[in-house]
Amino acid sequence: MPCAVNNPIDMSISPDQIIRDEIQALKAYHVPPSQGMIKLDAMENPYGLPAELQKEIAQMVASAALNRYPDPSSEALKASLHEAMAIPAGMEVMLGNGSDELIQIIAMAVAKPGAVLLSIEPSFVMYQMIATFTGMRYIGVPLSADFTLDLDRVLAAIAENQPALVFLAYPNNPTGNLFDADDISRIIQTAPGLVVVDEAYHVFADASFLPRLQQFPNLLVMRTLSKLGLAGLRLGFLIGSAEWLRQLEKLRLPYNINVLTQLVAQKVLENVEVLNQQAEWIKSQRVALVKRLSELAGVEAFPSDANFILIRVPKADEVFEKVKQRGVLIKNLSHAHALLNDCLRITVGTEEENERFFRALQESL
Repeated sequence: MPCAVNNPIDMSISPDQIIRDEIQALKAYHVPPSQGMIKLDAMENPYGLPAELQKEIAQMVASAALNRYPDPSSEALKASLHEAMAIPAGMEVMLGNGSDELIQIIAMAVAKPGAVLLSIEPSFVMYQMIATFTGMRYIGVPLSADFTLDLDRVLAAIAENQPALVFLAYPNNPTGNLFDADDISRIIQTAPGLVVVDEAYHVFADASFLPRLQQFPNLLVMRTLSKLGLAGLRLGFLIGSAEWLRQLEKLRLPYNINVLTQLVAQKVLENVEVLNQQAEWIKSQRVALVKRLSELAGVEAFPSDANFILIRVPKADEVFEKVKQRGVLIKNLSHAHALLNDCLRITVGTEEENERFFRALQESL
C-alpha cells in the first residue's frame, strides 16, 4: 500500500481574500494625537464638573458594584433622561455606546438586500461609513454652496432611490447650521422609510424635533451627552415610539451601557443645570468668536448653531499646520468634500483657549 502523503497546510490565506472589498477600500476613522495641545478639534465641552459634584461622583464610583453586570435595561438612567431632556410622554428611549452604536443598530435593522441609506453632504461621516459596514447603498445629496438644504434635490433623490433610512443632522456637522424645519418636515413626510434627526448639538441650537415625534410616525430623534459635557462616558440615546424601539432593541448588545456610565450619567443628569449653564457660556463665546473671526482679513466665518465654527481661509492646509505648530489642534476639512475646500473647523473652547487659538490663527494667515 502506498504511503499517505501529508500535504502542507496552505498558509497563503490573507485578509484581502476574506474581507469584503468595500471594507478594504475604507479608511479607519482617524483621531489625531493631541497630547500637550489645546484641543479644539472634537466638539467637546471644555469645562469640567464642579468640585463638589466631582467629589460626590468619586464617592459613588468607589462603591460601585464593578463585579456585577450593569442593569441591562438602564431603567434609572432612562428615567433621568426623560426628566432632564423633557422627553414627550409616551415616547421610549433606547441607549447606545455613543451615537455611533445607535446609527449602526438602526442601519443593521433596515439593511434588506438593496436597501438605501440617504443623507446630505457634507455631514457626519459615520452615516456613510456605517452604510458601508452594513452593506447598504449610500446616497449623499450635496448641500447648496452656502450649506443650506437643497430641498428639491433631496426630494428628487428620495423619489428616485426610495431610501429605507434617512439621516439628517440638526444642526449639521461640520457646517454648524440649522436647516429649515419646514424643509425637514417635508422630507419626513415624503420619505418612504425611517427618518432619524440627529440632534447631537441640540443644546446649543434652541431647536428640536422632539415635540414633533407624535406628528410623524416614521421619525426618530437621536441625541448624545458627548457634546453636552460627558464625552468620556460614551452615551447616546434614541427617542421614539415603542413600536420602533421594540424592534431596534433586538439588535442592541447585552449590557452595552456599563456600570460607571449609568451611575455617573444619572448623577450628572440630576444636576443638569450645571451642563446647561456651561452650554450658555459656550454659546456666548461662540458669538464673540464668530464676530472676531469675521473681522479678520481673508477669513470667512460661517454662522453656527453648534459648539463649533466653520471657517474658510486661503491655503487652509498651511494655516492648519501653522496653528498646530503653535500648540492648538483644530480640524482640517479642506479635503473632506468639494464644498469644504479650504475649510477648517474650530471647537468653541474657554475664553482663554479661544484667545490662544485666535492669536495662533492671526500669526498663521
